[in-house]
Amino acid sequence: MVTEARTITIPHVGRVEGHGGIHVRLSGDAVAAVEMDIHEGSRYYEALLVGKNFLEVQGIITRVCAICSADHTVAALEALESAIGIHVSDRTRLFRGLMLRGAAVESHALHVFALALPDFLGYGSVMEMAGKFPKEVASALRLKQLGNRIQTSVGGRAVHPVNAVVGGFASLPGHEELESLRRDLTVGLQSALEFVELARSVDLPTWATGDRVYVALKPRRGDYGFRGASIVTSRGDEFPIAEYRRVAREFLVDHSHAKHAALESGETYMVGALSRLHLWGDYLQGQARQACEALFPDGPSHNVLFNSWAQLVEIVQAIETAIGIIDDVLALDEVASEASEYEVRAGRGIAAVEVPRGTLFHEFELDDAGIVVAANVVTPTSQNLANTEIDLRRAAQGLLGSDGAGDAELKLGLEMVVRAYDPCISCSVHVTRADI
Repeated sequence: MVTEARTITIPHVGRVEGHGGIHVRLSGDAVAAVEMDIHEGSRYYEALLVGKNFLEVQGIITRVCAICSADHTVAALEALESAIGIHVSDRTRLFRGLMLRGAAVESHALHVFALALPDFLGYGSVMEMAGKFPKEVASALRLKQLGNRIQTSVGGRAVHPVNAVVGGFASLPGHEELESLRRDLTVGLQSALEFVELARSVDLPTWATGDRVYVALKPRRGDYGFRGASIVTSRGDEFPIAEYRRVAREFLVDHSHAKHAALESGETYMVGALSRLHLWGDYLQGQARQACEALFPDGPSHNVLFNSWAQLVEIVQAIETAIGIIDDVLALDEVASEASEYEVRAGRGIAAVEVPRGTLFHEFELDDAGIVVAANVVTPTSQNLANTEIDLRRAAQGLLGSDGAGDAELKLGLEMVVRAYDPCISCSVHVTRADI
């Protein structure tokens, strides 16, 4: 008996940031191979940083991607400050925390409502969805704009921040601006909670369900935050951030311009909102905790499609936390700028922050004149790619088996898995390099 072999090809996955495709080789109803093809041109951003003065790094690395610009800014600045030995003020840490929350609101809102929700409601795009849900789409756009407003207030503009500099901020918003932003956040919080109710009414497919290893930073103070002092896995491992290469062991694959990553054990893993929820969901408080209990009554799901609902929980959490940060800043004296004194020295610095798509690592080595000798950036998307292929295989097998899906249904299901990971492909493609 001859088993029919064929290939399902999706040249370009829609509704993701960047350009990538999917190839699935089938042998009858069995999945023989799966490849997530990232064919976007390399950014070469690490090579571009070598030879630059450390003060130029933030302005370059923030332009890797407009969606992730604030996240790269914070990670780069903290890695550079670690290399030089700069201790920033509490005010600087508060405002950088506010930037991270703004990035979460802006990015998650874009993904949940414009990229993922149309799939769940049976529409081909957010524009089609707007015909039946005009109020909800308008509200979602306002949430995204709210995230952009935070970035503009703190960073100086909605993308590619200019106010955040090594040691602090060249310019800071005044109390009047912060009070206005706080009022907008309070309104935005109610909008986010309304979306929780909408999400509760949506039944998600189960063919993308399966065990996986989850990885995230361990919050410093026992709260649900985007910073941490160590890296943990759902297997119980814990590593200092300085040993991030034991977690994110990058390797090349023939079919992609982006590297893949695995743990030192060889296992693939997932980073991002669903991972954070699995590891630290018990730390949620306030209305974010209520949102989590509403969307995950039995605890965080192992269905990768639920990453979008985890992002929705994080929108609520980010807004609540942003309000708290503003209250803390308003209790301080108003200042126009903030800067820590420092002297340039040679050194190596590593920083990690949790960003919308997962854990982001930056590492820089400087000489005694402050010139970048080597640079390494490991993005969440590159860490997720190997695991994405495993989930694509799982989904394809589930759709072909129990569901008996045709090619059109199979292609849609595969795209939904990729979109669930919310990949930032522009950040994931970079030059092949030797270890620094």
